[in-house]
Amino acid sequence: MYDVAIIGAGVIGASIFRELTKYNLNVIVIEKENDVSMGTSKANSAIVHAGYDPKEGTLMAKYNVKGNKMFDKICKELHVPFKRNGSLVLAFNNDDLITINTLFKNGEKNGVKGLKILNKEETLKMEPNINSEVKGALFAPTGGIIGPFEYTIALMENAVQNGGEVILNSEVVSITKNGVFIIKTKDNKEYKSKYVINAAGVYADKIHNMICKEKFKIKPRKGEYYVMDKDVGNFVNHTVFPCPSKLGKGILITPTVHGNLLIGPNASDINDKESLKTTNEGLENIRENSTHTCSKLDFRKCIRTFAGLRAVSDKDDFIIGEDKEVRGFIDVAGIKSPGLTSAPAIAEDMINILADAGLKLNKKDNFNRNREIINFMELSVDKKKELIQKDSRYGRIICRCEGITEGEIVDAINRSFGSITLDGVKRRCRPGMGRCQGGFCGPRVQEIIAKELKLKMEDILLEKDGSTILFGRTK
Repeated sequence: MYDVAIIGAGVIGASIFRELTKYNLNVIVIEKENDVSMGTSKANSAIVHAGYDPKEGTLMAKYNVKGNKMFDKICKELHVPFKRNGSLVLAFNNDDLITINTLFKNGEKNGVKGLKILNKEETLKMEPNINSEVKGALFAPTGGIIGPFEYTIALMENAVQNGGEVILNSEVVSITKNGVFIIKTKDNKEYKSKYVINAAGVYADKIHNMICKEKFKIKPRKGEYYVMDKDVGNFVNHTVFPCPSKLGKGILITPTVHGNLLIGPNASDINDKESLKTTNEGLENIRENSTHTCSKLDFRKCIRTFAGLRAVSDKDDFIIGEDKEVRGFIDVAGIKSPGLTSAPAIAEDMINILADAGLKLNKKDNFNRNREIINFMELSVDKKKELIQKDSRYGRIICRCEGITEGEIVDAINRSFGSITLDGVKRRCRPGMGRCQGGFCGPRVQEIIAKELKLKMEDILLEKDGSTILFGRTK
């Protein structure tokens, strides 16, 4: 019997999971994929938004602004890269100038600190590579950038470290309530829990509608992206947005915490909740619109394209709260942008929601909020020497693009959940994230996984079940 069962291991589920492990509770996360952070949380803009955009009085506004303030502390505790690089919303015509002034006023109402309207000269001084036709910008110094899947994984690892349980490869197929909730999964297993939190991302409507009478619908919105090489990573210093539209915040240009440049996303509403295909049409749309912002962009520097899905509900706001009829069933759904930014604030507030629902909460005396990992290239020369003397594997560089050692890869494998995949290791310590995209280091990482876990090379998957890399030996 569990006190709380969380369905979904994205950034929302992971944030709530960690928060609940601060209390004397028996908590489980149930995830349908073979790893955590496999949905929206691994494929997004990696932005911690300032909070000037959400409509005043909405849950989006409330949690965005509160969550933004929490990242410095949490990322320090979890040893996750985070940078407050600030953001700019650009105005290229008179209508845009009206829009950024509206955003400025809205941001002040939401409680966003440090907002400033810049003129043309001030804007170009901050970002000399943007189009000289710019007329001004809204500057938000509290905006930031983060590694979203690293952050999600870190939350999960820390929660497990503090007694939480994660179950992977377990798609929920039914939820009933007979005093307590009975959650059945596709592999014919059953989990009982006093409370259920629905954090299933684009599938949150499916989970909700299994047990609740009042229905809602989630429509996936696909966004495509370009990842550019590190030699253009400083093309802009801030996260640069066009003026927003009804479909979203528009095609941004931003540095990443690891030194790349990210361009995207476009926005297209689709029906397929598993479709992560990039399209010529979509990528062309990104090129066309982004070059209006920065005409000097060189897309020959692209090292990868990808797509992600956002969970857009048929409501105008986040859906957060206990169901009126099914007591103890709590939705955290329709979490599109600014979901990543809002996650820690939502998690903190979930404690109040659960308490109001009747859950008894007693804080632990021994909660460990710190997660320690080794980033070899960040160490001093003396520390590197000392570490190599203890474990020679830290002296072998496997990924030359990112400077990742065998020791870091082995550590990532040992920290992982469930089936260890090539991309799972990639998300944890970055081998394969560089210019060659794993063309050189991929086979070596595969060998290390096989050796460490005493598996056949053929048993190592790229990512999801069925993504076989090797089918057998030729000789």
